[in-house]
Amino acid sequence: MKRQFRLSAPSGAGPHAASVVRRAVAAALGALALIAAALTGAAPATAAARAGGWSCSGAPVPDGYVITAYDRNGCRGAGAWFQQPVQDGIWTCSGSPIVSGYVITNYDRNGCSGIGAWYHQLARDGRWTCAGSPIPSGYVTTNYNRTGCNGIGAWYHQLVRNGIWTCPGSPIPPGYRSTTYSAGGCGGLGAWYTVRA
Repeated sequence: MKRQFRLSAPSGAGPHAASVVRRAVAAALGALALIAAALTGAAPATAAARAGGWSCSGAPVPDGYVITAYDRNGCRGAGAWFQQPVQDGIWTCSGSPIVSGYVITNYDRNGCSGIGAWYHQLARDGRWTCAGSPIPSGYVTTNYNRTGCNGIGAWYHQLVRNGIWTCPGSPIPPGYRSTTYSAGGCGGLGAWYTVRA
């Protein structure tokens, strides 16, 4: 015959004591489950995701993650990508997402096992960025170097302010407008004088 056990607080204790006993047992069972998962290699998915890891081609990249390595023979020949959390000053493979608040500041055509790699850094005032890099909110492009970023071209990002010259195609943040044009500005592309509206 099976015995059934029921958890209860000591006799004479109120309902609060019974609740405390139930919470303590639940916490202990949760701790045992985590230990068992660690011993069997079945760690929780969130812990594994934070550390980064390999995934097959076509797998989604979690928010806040970038692709930093490529193995063309991985996933039984389908190709595998290493995904890890973004950080300031990290090389990423071509095709990696660019996390909000980051810009691309360098390019290595041989990086990432030959498919090309991009250097990600946090956006800041007065930073050169590669052609194709996002322009974060509140920034404008104020200069251009056609040989920058190892030959693909580079744009100079600055925080918008009253009386700044901006390049053609630069975003004009709300509250500002472009006025005078200078044909020789922005590395020869032309520039617009931007003022508060």
